[in-house]
Amino acid sequence: MWYLNTATIRGPEEHIERVYRAEDFARGSDPFEVRGPVRLAFDVRKDQERFHLIGRVEGTLDLLCSRCLEPFALSVDIPFDLRYEPRPTDVNEREREVREQDFSTAYYDDQQIDLGQLLSEQFHLAVPMKPLCTESCRGLCPLCGANLNRESCGCVLEREDPRLAVLKGLAGRARRDS
Repeated sequence: MWYLNTATIRGPEEHIERVYRAEDFARGSDPFEVRGPVRLAFDVRKDQERFHLIGRVEGTLDLLCSRCLEPFALSVDIPFDLRYEPRPTDVNEREREVREQDFSTAYYDDQQIDLGQLLSEQFHLAVPMKPLCTESCRGLCPLCGANLNRESCGCVLEREDPRLAVLKGLAGRARRDS
C-alpha cells in the first residue's frame, strides 16, 4: 500500500492513482494531522532502473494557528516532480560537487519506492513556516491570554521600550524646569 514495486512497472510510462484514509497516517511528531482522504496521482516514466514520478498530492491537513493556537484546516494540492534511482552500493566518502538534479533525486531499495516518505515530504513542504488560520488573525492577548478573534479583553497594553525610560524621565524633568 505504501510502496511502489518497481518490478511491476513494465512499460515506459504508467499512470498510478491511490487514495489513503486519514487513519492510514500516524500522528508522530509532525506539526500537522492528516484529515482524509488523501489522493496521490502520478505518472511514472521508466528508464531502465531510473524512475521519474510527476504528479500531485491532494488532501487536507489540520494545523494549529501560530497566533491564536486554534486548530484550522489547510487544503493542499501539491505538485511534485521527483526522480528515483537505486541506492548505490559502492558509497565512498570522497567529496563531490552537489548538482542541481541531486535536489530532486531520491533513492530506493529492493525495487520499492517508499510512497509514505514521498507523501510525508510533500506535506512538510506544504506547511507554511508560520501557519495562520486567517491573514487577519489577531492572536492572543499577551496579558490575559484571551483569543482576540472571539472576544476583546480589558487589558491595557503599555508598550514602552525600557531602554527609552531614561529619556522619558529627562523629558519630564525638562517640562518641569521650563
